[in-house]
Amino acid sequence: MLATEKPAYKTRTHTIRHRLYRALETSYGKRRGVNLYFNLILVTVISLNALAIVLHTVPAYNLKYEKLFYDFELFSVTFFTIEYLLRIWVCVENEKYQHPVKGRLRYIFSTSAIIDFLAIFPFFFTLFAADLAIIRILRLFRIFRLFRISRYSHAFRMIQHAVADRKEELVLSVVLIVFMLIIVSSLMYYVEHNVQPKLFSSIPATMWWGVTAMTTVGYGDIYPITPLGKLLGGLVAIMGVGLFALPTGILVSGFLDHVRTTKTASQKRFCPHCGKEL
Repeated sequence: MLATEKPAYKTRTHTIRHRLYRALETSYGKRRGVNLYFNLILVTVISLNALAIVLHTVPAYNLKYEKLFYDFELFSVTFFTIEYLLRIWVCVENEKYQHPVKGRLRYIFSTSAIIDFLAIFPFFFTLFAADLAIIRILRLFRIFRLFRISRYSHAFRMIQHAVADRKEELVLSVVLIVFMLIIVSSLMYYVEHNVQPKLFSSIPATMWWGVTAMTTVGYGDIYPITPLGKLLGGLVAIMGVGLFALPTGILVSGFLDHVRTTKTASQKRFCPHCGKEL
C-alpha cells in the first residue's frame, strides 16, 4: 500500500443509525453531548406530562386551559411517537437485538418498549373510537409516561437487576402468601359464617378480611366476634407481619449483593495497553 493511500473502510460510529443509538440510549457510556441534551429534554417533557395529567383533573384549570392541555398532549404524543419509532429503528445496534427482523420484534415486546407504546397508544385509539367509558379509562395509560423516567435512574436500574436476580425467591414468597391467604380465609369462614352470615358469606368474601388482617391494616368493616375467631385473627395478624417481610428481605438482600458487585467491578484496574485486569 502506498503511503498516500488511505484505508477504505467505514466504522459503525460514522453511521447515522449508530449516532442516533448513542443519542437515544441512556446506558451508552457517559452521558455527554447530544445524549445528555436529549435525555434532559426527554425527562423534562415526561415531567411536564405528569404535571399536566394532575392539573387536567382540576375542573377550574381544565376549563380555563383546555386548549393548552390538548395542544401539549398533541405535541407530547408526536414527540414520543417519533422517539418510539426511532428506538425501534436503532435497536439493532444493541447486541441483544442485532437481527433486523427478529431483533426488532424482540425489542418491541421488551418491558421498556411496551411502556413506551402504552404511553402513546390511548391517544391514537381514541381518534378512531367513540367516547365511551372504557376509552376514557384508557387515557389513564398516559401515566405510563412517568415510568419512562425510571430508565434514567441508575438506582432504579439496580433495583430492576436485584428483582431479576431474586425473581424465583420472590415468586415463591408471593405464592406462599397467596396460599396462606386462602387457608386463613377458609378457616375464618367456617368459624364465623354461622354467626355473621352476611359478612362472612363465602370464602372469597372472607378473603377481604384476610387481606386486611395479614397486612395489619384492619379497616374494621369486617371482623370476627367469636372467641375462636378473635384468636385466629390475632394469629393471622402476627403471621402477616413475618410473611410480608419475607419478600422485602429477599429484595433487600438482592439489592445489597448487586451494590457490592457493582462497587467491586468499579474498583478493578485494567492495563491501558492489553486491557487485562491488574
